[in-house]
Amino acid sequence: MTTEERPPLTRDRVLAAATRVADVEGLKALTMRRLGAELGVEAMSLYHHLPGKEALLDGVADALIAEIQAAAADVVDDATGWKERLRRTFLAARVVVLRHPWAPALLGARTTVPPRLFAYYDGIVGTMTGAGLSHRLAHRAVHAFGTMALGFTQELFRPEAAGGAADVDAAEADLAAMAERLPHLTAMVAAELHDAADPVLGWCDSQTEFEFTLALLLDGLERAAAAQR
Repeated sequence: MTTEERPPLTRDRVLAAATRVADVEGLKALTMRRLGAELGVEAMSLYHHLPGKEALLDGVADALIAEIQAAAADVVDDATGWKERLRRTFLAARVVVLRHPWAPALLGARTTVPPRLFAYYDGIVGTMTGAGLSHRLAHRAVHAFGTMALGFTQELFRPEAAGGAADVDAAEADLAAMAERLPHLTAMVAAELHDAADPVLGWCDSQTEFEFTLALLLDGLERAAAAQR
């Protein structure tokens, strides 16, 4: 493609290319030089739109939230009741994050809140208070949901988030070594090893567990809402 045929460089185009690179090569591969190569431009030209690597990552995080917002908007229109609206919102967020498995690590590492995140959570709180839940109860619910609102659960120990990788052989060896000293924990882990087809974002973050936890929280919130009346 010649310079004349190349689309103009915009912030949105840069962020879309950054997302593609992260999807294919991982978050560590996302550098200004690699991004310039993806777009067919010199890395320095990217600084007009995003002044450095941290600004780039902040932009990718904000674009991710925009994608989650759009996915949620597509599924909640015909939802009946606040519980179903929240359930569909969180599951829509999960579909997005499963498309971008680097998302939990990126969001967990940001030192600034993505601008769109405030609007996203404002909608979640509005869904609850609009149904009669008090602001106090909505506040407690936001804390209880944690990162589930963003489509994933935060693992207590997750080597990938720190830049490592899960070593399956080492994990199995550790499991065998634990068997005698920690029989109950070992039996639980062995019983819950996930099928390869089960969408997983971490050691324990499977689709079944995500939906199970979400249902427990929504049911408990419904009981708390009834008690406040």
